[in-house]
Amino acid sequence: MQKNGIVGAGGAGFPSYGKLTDGAELLVINAIECEPLMYTDYTLVKEKLSDIVAGARAIMEFGHIPNAILALKAYRAKTLGLSDGQQLDTGVKVKTVPNIYPMGDEVNLIYQVTGNLIKPGNLPITQKVIVYNAETVYNTRAAIRDDQPVVEKWLTIGGDIPEAYVVKVPVGMRISDVLKATGVEVPEHYVMFDGGPSMGIIKNPASDVVVKTTKALLILPDDIPAVVNKQRTVEEHLRLAASVCCQCTRCTDMCPRHLLGYPLEPHKMVRATLSTAQETPELIRSASLCCSCDICGTFACCQGISPMTVIKEYKKILAKNKIKYVAGPDEEFHVSPDRDWRMLNSGKWKEMLGVARFDKHPTYIPEKLSCDQVEIRMSQHIGAPSIPCVAEGDTVSLGQMIANAGNGLSVPQYASISGHVTHVDDTKIIIEA
Repeated sequence: MQKNGIVGAGGAGFPSYGKLTDGAELLVINAIECEPLMYTDYTLVKEKLSDIVAGARAIMEFGHIPNAILALKAYRAKTLGLSDGQQLDTGVKVKTVPNIYPMGDEVNLIYQVTGNLIKPGNLPITQKVIVYNAETVYNTRAAIRDDQPVVEKWLTIGGDIPEAYVVKVPVGMRISDVLKATGVEVPEHYVMFDGGPSMGIIKNPASDVVVKTTKALLILPDDIPAVVNKQRTVEEHLRLAASVCCQCTRCTDMCPRHLLGYPLEPHKMVRATLSTAQETPELIRSASLCCSCDICGTFACCQGISPMTVIKEYKKILAKNKIKYVAGPDEEFHVSPDRDWRMLNSGKWKEMLGVARFDKHPTYIPEKLSCDQVEIRMSQHIGAPSIPCVAEGDTVSLGQMIANAGNGLSVPQYASISGHVTHVDDTKIIIEA
């Protein structure tokens, strides 16, 4: 995993080798895709299930993990011809979950499939669980079988376009080239999300590139709630929070982490001020527990406030002061008895975001898209950036290491096309075919 540059393909890009510790009894393969309009993991399971299962078996054997589950939404499992409890291999079974957002959040997912709660601020291994995205497990199989590093990315091209696609592209391919190859345009008054409409980020298709954590490119009109909420500045969000919050507590009542018994209360985060948080960061320690799902803002708040945005600013303060909430071994937490009745149906969530009408089953393109230039970034993962080991003018081959792992938690980077190195600095390497 470390040698081949494998990182979490469905989230922040945590180097996957860092999760493999002793004591795990369950491997959870996360193929939930709780974000609307996303079909990447669904297509991977449909097209490459045997490789995913083989990757899981390899991880289980290495880590002495007796059991694994492939976690899928129940309705998607049905369309794939899979059923809850179905055995895929020795110790590997299917586990279905309801169509709830944000069920892909590993804290919620682990509780849903095991009944065990990860204490606030603790890692899944404390409950003897390791969670990997389905694409991460697929990449592990490719690394073991073919000694293939991570040089390609699976992603959904979707949104308000005539036809949606799931494609494979070289890591570092310019997003403009991806869209051109699939005949997709970003019209005036539209934006492009890197990721889902809930947690994704609006990116510039003319200058940004595909990285190891890119899961989808979604083209959406700029007047729907999913986009309007993200285009407000932080200052606007903070002014709104300070001026119109009525302390109704609905954001807290609907917070998925709060419903699990976590001491996270978004309405109190909104009540606090930025200056107070800066002066006494201990008061906002529980902000570190937020999973940034945005239910508190887009769904719960009747005043248009985004508690999530306020909390993100508090997280910056906590990070600067190296503070986070970590529950002690003797602390007890209890799941709310109202959780089952307050979980948010994904269909309703799509409507709230304004994207329900854009949900369409994609066409899978099995041939990897090609390009003449890639930009391999050194920080595609959590931890220390990779360190270039090639120079301008060098000739490199597909799969050749072009950057070593940095000091500490880190992974190397590899050429995703063959060609000549035309640019090298501390942040990126550009290769032209």
